[in-house]
Formats: sequence, C-alpha cells, structure tokens
Amino acid sequence: MLPRLLTSFLLLLPVGALAAESPHDIVVYGGTASGVIASVAAARAGASVLLLEPRHHLGGMATGGLSRTDFGKKQVIGGDALEFYWRVGLKYSMNRYAQDVAWYYEPHVGEQVFREMLEEAHVEVRFGHRLREHNGVRKEGARVISITTDDGKVYPARIFIDCSYEGDLMAESGVKYTWGRESTEQYGESLAGVREHTPKHQFVDKISAYDSQHHLLPEIGAGPKGTPGSADKKVQSYNFRMILSDDPANQVAFPKPPGYNPQRYELLARLLKAETARLGRSPYLHEVTLIAPIPNHKADFNNNGPFSTDYLGASWDYPTGSYARQAEIWQDHVNYTKGFFYFLAHDPRVPKPLQNEVNRWGLAKDEFRDTANWPNQLYIREARRMIGEYVMTQKDLQTDRAKPDPIGMGSYNSDSHNVQRVATPDGYVENEGDVQVPVQPYQIPYRVMLPKADQATNLLTPVCLSASHVAYSSLRMEPQYMIIGQAAGVAASMAAKNDKDVQRIDVQALVSKLKSEGVIMEYQPPVLPSSFFQNLWREYQSGTSKRIQLP
Repeated sequence: MLPRLLTSFLLLLPVGALAAESPHDIVVYGGTASGVIASVAAARAGASVLLLEPRHHLGGMATGGLSRTDFGKKQVIGGDALEFYWRVGLKYSMNRYAQDVAWYYEPHVGEQVFREMLEEAHVEVRFGHRLREHNGVRKEGARVISITTDDGKVYPARIFIDCSYEGDLMAESGVKYTWGRESTEQYGESLAGVREHTPKHQFVDKISAYDSQHHLLPEIGAGPKGTPGSADKKVQSYNFRMILSDDPANQVAFPKPPGYNPQRYELLARLLKAETARLGRSPYLHEVTLIAPIPNHKADFNNNGPFSTDYLGASWDYPTGSYARQAEIWQDHVNYTKGFFYFLAHDPRVPKPLQNEVNRWGLAKDEFRDTANWPNQLYIREARRMIGEYVMTQKDLQTDRAKPDPIGMGSYNSDSHNVQRVATPDGYVENEGDVQVPVQPYQIPYRVMLPKADQATNLLTPVCLSASHVAYSSLRMEPQYMIIGQAAGVAASMAAKNDKDVQRIDVQALVSKLKSEGVIMEYQPPVLPSSFFQNLWREYQSGTSKRIQLP
C-alpha cells in the first residue's frame, strides 16, 4: 500500500513532472549551514535527500565571511555541528597541538568540509535552484505536495525543510510569520520594541546630524525613533563580514564602488575627527571595525562602533521584499561597504595613522574567487520569523530555560545590532536598537521549528524559526542553526519513514536519537571559569599573586 503522500503525488502531479523528478523522502531548501547539516542528518538516518540551493555556494554565513564563530558557551555545541568544527580542525592539523576543533577558519576551508559531509552522506545537491517567486508551492490541505523552482522543475517530497535565511518556502506554504520588533507588552519582554537607551555602538561625542543647510547628513534616517517599547517593522542592520588579508602577495586593493561619492561618509569623517580630539590620538582600526584573525594572514572584519560596516536602516524592506527588491538591497550593501573601506583607504579626512593601518589590508585574493573576492553571502541577521506551535521569547532565554522537548541548547547573548540612526530633538546623531544582554545556557524546544498544524504538517523551519525578535537575537547564531538543522533532519526522517505529520512524531524518541548522536541537552560548566587564568595573569602582573589557588 502506497503511503498517503506518495498517493497524492500520483494523483495531483502532472505526468511529465513526476517522470522528471521522482519523489525524495526529504527536500531541503537552502544550502546554509543549517541546510547542509539537516541534509546530512536526514541522509545518515536513511532518508533520500535532495538539497536545493538558490545560489551557488554551501554554508551561508558560516562560509560566507563569518569565520569568527559565535559559539557562546562551547560546551553546548555537540552533534553534527561540533563534527563540522572538528573536521575543520583536521584541515589545519589542529591535532598536532593536541587540539580538537577550529572555531576560526577560512571560508573556503569551511565550504570544503560541508561539501565532503554531503558527499559522504550521498546527498544530492543542486545549485541555482530558487523557489518560484509566486505559486512555487503546491499543497493539498495542510500538506506541501511539491515545490517548483524558477526553471519550472517540480520537486515532490514527503517532508520539506526550509533552511533559507529568508523563509521563502515557509511563506509560500501559507505559514504565518512576522518580522521586525514586537512591543514590550506583546510577550511581556523588557528588551522588546524601540530601545530608550542604546549604550553600545553609540556616538559618544555630540556630532551634528545636519549639514550647513540644515539637511540631514547621508546615512541618517528621517525618524522619528519611535516610542520606547513600541513595536515596528524595522529590522536590525545587515552587513558583509569581510575577509581581508595583510599578506601583500594575497591581496586585492579595496575596490571603488560605482558612483562613489565621498560625501556619503561625511558622518564618518566627523566621527573620526571627534574621536581623535577626545582620545588625543588617531582611532585604531579595531575601534572602527572589529578584527578577528583567522589562519594564513587573514581576518574576519565585522561591525564595531557607531559608524562601521553595519548599514543601518537599509535592511527593513528585505524580509518581505520581492526577489528583485532583495537583489537591490544586496547590491546596495555591496556598494555601501565598498565605499566605506575605499573612504578609509583614500580620503584625506581620515587620520594618516588610521589610513596607513587600513592600507595594510586588502581583499583576500584566495577567497570568494567567483565573486571578485567579495563575500558571497550577505549577513541577513534576521528576516521572517515563523509564528509556530511555540514562540520562544525573552523568558525562554532567562527564566524558563528547561523544555520537555529539547533538541539542543543555545547560549549566546541576546545580541541585536542597531536598527536605525536618527537625529535627536537637539540636533545630534543617535543610533537605536542595539541589545547586548548575557543569557545562561537554555534548551531549545522541538516546537520552535513546527508550523501550526492547520497551516503545514510536513514542513520544518530551522532558520526562520518561531521566536520573538528578542529571543531570535540569541538563537540566530550559526552553531545553533546547525544544531536545530540536525534535529530537523532526524525529525524529518522519522516523519517520512513512519508516514507521520511532523507535529505527531515521537518527540522523546527524537530526543533520545539526538542524544545518541552527541547533541548536548544539559550544560556542564567547565571546572575552571573562563576568567580564572585571566585574573591570575592580572594578579601576576600586579605582583599580588602569591600562589595558584584553584577554586
């Protein structure tokens, strides 16, 4: 007797489409790190898996520039996610130093590891297969029957997993979602909504937001900021995590963007002048952009300070924008970031010591070879968020941290980047939206990736998962995407094998299976706190340390 979903394929699909694409047990959409791990986990569990990637690379941000892994508490990262970092460590022969993993690595090395994991698991991968923008999903009731890509190909499956950063498959499947920020009242979250005070990555010096004609300077929004605690549809800033090299033999000069106008960076020029006056020296490069060294004379450059690589206010249309609009936003971020580095490298208003430091660096010639050495992934920190079976909120990170259906753990700070830059009532410039609040390790429930059963019964969403803006700010880290992706792959294989809805699988069997695969469900702190040796070193330097005293 044919399973009910396969019967649906035979009844509803055109004969030509069915002949062209035989049904897989599982179709994973999006070759992000989560998508790769979900595919590998499902295939290792015995399912036939097809991974469709809209672009041309694997790993998303984990291989697209974010090489300084946001691991939080390393002790919560296990299973296939930890295997990835261990395999990366093997590429660098970390075992020579009695080390197991490499948390900081080169993008091309990370992508090579992902490719090897997929090949070993016999996952079929197809690149350049983007979900058709409209009518790309065919459903029968609450079940997704098939998806169609831009080229008209139809892909049926028993279970679908949306691992894209955008959540296009989820949205096209009729699953409810949101974006932007909830109010403090909606879920009782003190960190929600517009922030009254944003102390981090803020303008310390009072800098006028206006030019001599009282026009707002470029890169400052018209406002208003909004009432503290109120909801909005504004999204935290995106950027490119730049991979730069300080090896002259492996450098490409900072490119000048088309239509470059140095006046676009007038606010940055004023900031550098004000900081030089306050500090009594030129700002250092690491005070303008965060520098994380990775192997072979390279570094991952991230946002740091009030005006840096984050492109404030330019991401708001991205979550629900058309493909064409998203492409415009992507390219606008490219041009902004190119202009930012070109300005620092060439503009006479940049203090000479800082400019000399900038010009020690260039694009890494051996990375991102098919995109002119530019990162192949925009850092989409947050887009759509599903409103699913269970919405994780601030309490799930702080006070209600244990769950009956754990599939892994999170531990990174509540970390949302600034959302907007506006003029204050007294005429100065202000950033708004940054949240950096520590959390204790918490359990992630299986329900976080489940749509409501009346909307989709054979779809899992590990990336655009069900969480408030506040909770998502911690969950959005690549190791957690991988952890949730592994759970999605195993759950999907169970649902496909037993012909079950994803909401009706044996969750305790899922938890047991994940534990057997090394996924961490309980946090065990290290014997020595992370600050122990730092404090000991300070005591040694100050001459106050008499002997080592273990806690």
